[in-house]
Amino acid sequence: MPPDDDVRLRHLVDAAETAIRFTAPRTRADLDSDEMLTLALTKLVEIVGEAAKQVTDETRQALPDVPWSAAARMRDRLVHHYFDIDLDVLWSTIQVDLPALLAVIPSPEPER
Repeated sequence: MPPDDDVRLRHLVDAAETAIRFTAPRTRADLDSDEMLTLALTKLVEIVGEAAKQVTDETRQALPDVPWSAAARMRDRLVHHYFDIDLDVLWSTIQVDLPALLAVIPSPEPER
């Protein structure tokens, strides 16, 4: 795997794990009342998608079970439709999709 992809996967994993951790003590209703939480989670999911977009074809082919395009599309939706984010979809992405994504990504090399 190209070294830059290790960095991108580390960013992806870190952002996904952080989003999951931030929501662990929370409920979906918290997104309606906590703007800071919503903005933080939106940014973390954007990072996941941006990292997925930047991974090389070599790594995409080596990890075919990773939903690369779905992660990238979610990022695009959040960035380009920032005025109309469906908080139910954001919550589901973090609760369902990110754990599934982490399950198919190998642990990235530790940062040196």
